[in-house]
Amino acid sequence: MLPPETIEAIAAELADAHRDRAVVPRITARHPEATVEDSYAVQNVWRDRMLAEGRRLVGRKIGLTSRAMQAATGITEPDYGVMFDDTVVGTGAVLPHAEFSNVRIEVELAFVLGERLEGPHCTLFDVLRATEYVTPALEVLNSHIELEGRTIVDTIADNAAYGAMVIGGNPTPPHAVDLRWVSALLYRNETVEETGVAAGVLNHPATGVAWLANKLHQHGDRLEAGEIILAGSFTRPMWVSPGDTVLCDYGPMGTLTCRFD
Repeated sequence: MLPPETIEAIAAELADAHRDRAVVPRITARHPEATVEDSYAVQNVWRDRMLAEGRRLVGRKIGLTSRAMQAATGITEPDYGVMFDDTVVGTGAVLPHAEFSNVRIEVELAFVLGERLEGPHCTLFDVLRATEYVTPALEVLNSHIELEGRTIVDTIADNAAYGAMVIGGNPTPPHAVDLRWVSALLYRNETVEETGVAAGVLNHPATGVAWLANKLHQHGDRLEAGEIILAGSFTRPMWVSPGDTVLCDYGPMGTLTCRFD
C-alpha cells in the first residue's frame, strides 16, 4: 500500500483538479508501485472530502463492463465510483461543457434499488429481486488524469471518470422486459454515432450490479435501497464538444436528450 500521506496528497490533487477542471499526470507514472487497493483508498478519501462539503451520495457507477469499453480504454477489468446528488439531471438538460474534462458520453441502463444489496454472494437474480425499476441513462465522463497510457489504477482513483448522469425515458420493472436485448441508438447532432445492445455488459446488465455488490463487500460497504446504479456502457464513449446536442433512442424504453453549452 502507498503511505497514507501519499494517498491523502493524491486525493487532494484530484479534488483540486475537479474544482479547476484540470488534468493531472498519471498516478502510475509517478507511483508505479500503486495498486488497485491504493486507488480505491484515494477514491474513498476524495469521496469523504466531497461528503464533508455537503454533497450527498445517491448511487454508484460501474465502468469497463463491456468489450466495447475495454477495447476503447485498454483496461480489462470493471471498476466503480460514486455519484452525488448534484450530478444527476433529467432528460433535456443543458450541461456546461467547461464544467468537465475530456468530455464523453456513454449509453447505459440505471438500476434503481427498492431493497438493499450486499455481498459476498450476490447474484443476478438477487439484483432483479431487489430492483424497483430500470431506466435509460447517459453517463458524462469527466477524466482528470491524462488519458494516454492510463491504467485501471489511474481511473479508479479518479472516481472511475464519472462526471454526471442524465436520466429519463420510461422506468420499467426489471421483469417486464428482457434487459439483455434493450438496444440504443446514440445520436450527436442528428447523426447516429454509436449503437449497442445491453447484453454487451457482461452478458446481462444486472450481472454488473451483482459484481458491484460483491466488490463493495470486500471494501466493507453495501448498496442501499433507493440507490441508483449505472450498470456500465454498452457502446464506446462518444466525444462531445460545446454546442453538441445528444439524443439516445432506447426504443420502447424511451429517449434521452441533453445539450452541451
